[in-house]
Amino acid sequence: MTSFSGKKLTCIRGERVVFNDLDFSINEGEVLYLKGPNGSGKSTLLRLMAGLLRPVNGTLTWNNKNIYQDEGLFRSLTHYVGHQDAVKTALTVEENLRFWAEMNSDIKEKSTVQKALQEFSLDSFSTLPARFLSAGQRKRLNLARLCTTWAPLWLLDEPSNSLDSDSVNVLTAAISTHQKKGGIVAIATHENLDVHSNSLDISMFTNFKIKSRDYDGW
Repeated sequence: MTSFSGKKLTCIRGERVVFNDLDFSINEGEVLYLKGPNGSGKSTLLRLMAGLLRPVNGTLTWNNKNIYQDEGLFRSLTHYVGHQDAVKTALTVEENLRFWAEMNSDIKEKSTVQKALQEFSLDSFSTLPARFLSAGQRKRLNLARLCTTWAPLWLLDEPSNSLDSDSVNVLTAAISTHQKKGGIVAIATHENLDVHSNSLDISMFTNFKIKSRDYDGW
């Protein structure tokens, strides 16, 4: 069974301990909600899960193997969708998706790109330069790349921001389909998407008080 876990994780940004002694475990077909107030470290944990940051202490393992033994292989197994939309504004909607598909796979199947466009209701905008998209359309484009190539691990940071209710339903359906295929998902969100899931309250692993100036994305 595919598994992804972290043990005794400590992360420090600047002089601030974001979280300490944090454990998590996700198995195939499971979704883990990352909960906690703004500034508690949800975005930081996702970046750490993606291998973009390293913990000061602790280990991250994929199928009981340290992810840093082969970082390239691990990243090829991962789709990370962060706060910032990874959209190239000079390219059309379809060209953006094709860029991501070709970067993440040697197989250049036009059908997968077209299916992703249709799934996220972007097919009517396929030839439109991405700079003309609304915030919600850009978010849908950013999420559509999840469906262009297979990666067992999805790491999603506030994926429903800027989405209307219909688009949230599309996202929920995509996550449910990924679960059924044995995929693993970690989501930082303040909303409860309608998917079977477990939750991890990151504030349990912090020892600081949230102040009004604190924010997500440390």
